[in-house]
Amino acid sequence: MNELDAILASLQLEQIDEHHFRAGNVPVAHGVIFGGQLMGQAIVAAARGQEAKLVKTLHIVFARGGSTDQPVDIEVDPIAVGRSVGSCTVSFRQGGRLFTRAVLLLTADEPDLIRFTEGGPGPSLSPPREEEGTGWQVHIEGDVDINDPDAVGPAELDVWTRFVGAPDDPLISQALLSYATDGFLIATAMRPHKGIGQAQSHQTLSTAVLGHTITFHEPFSASEWMLLAHRSPYAGRGRTYGRADVFRADGTFVASFTQDNMIRSRPESATGVL
Repeated sequence: MNELDAILASLQLEQIDEHHFRAGNVPVAHGVIFGGQLMGQAIVAAARGQEAKLVKTLHIVFARGGSTDQPVDIEVDPIAVGRSVGSCTVSFRQGGRLFTRAVLLLTADEPDLIRFTEGGPGPSLSPPREEEGTGWQVHIEGDVDINDPDAVGPAELDVWTRFVGAPDDPLISQALLSYATDGFLIATAMRPHKGIGQAQSHQTLSTAVLGHTITFHEPFSASEWMLLAHRSPYAGRGRTYGRADVFRADGTFVASFTQDNMIRSRPESATGVL
């Protein structure tokens, strides 16, 4: 099973009752559920019963880590279900313990009253050449090695991504893009600091995403190249903050997201507690 197949499998929610679902996890080496998976599952769960809408904004807090070796229980609590706007919370539990919660706003498309958007990537940035195969493909502009602690640069990172073979489904595209947005802003904040690289995470450094907010603006297909333009304007007090804009290859602005993270030295006796 390639990574895309594993992600799509995690988005297949088993319905336990009207607002209660259960799902499996994408395997990861360190055994802690990847936050992007939970965001994707929250999007799919929130849309159940509100199929005429898509997610506009998701805000999620990762209060504790979840384990990949047991399924997650997903509980949806509707706040409001209107004609054009809906909202809900989505809670994740394992063994009866709450470990993550998201708040989502869903909307249906309506006619433009006004329209404005910022421009997309400049002519110096273009999608990578076509690659064979299927699955999640990632290309970091400039071939930056985010794992190398000596690869110093500005707190910026441009990442091209696509999910080749993804289904043509707007909701699944939102879930897959959410998955991709979770993995690069910590590395972006590390770039200016010699001797600090992502390869040290969970080894000599304790890093974790604490909160993530993503807003969707225009339609897109997750199977086509998208540019995630990351910037981190602040790091300090054991935390980092980052933001990014997402563009289609034609420059259309399709989404934006922000992230609050933890980064600190990892004591030898670390137990995984934040």
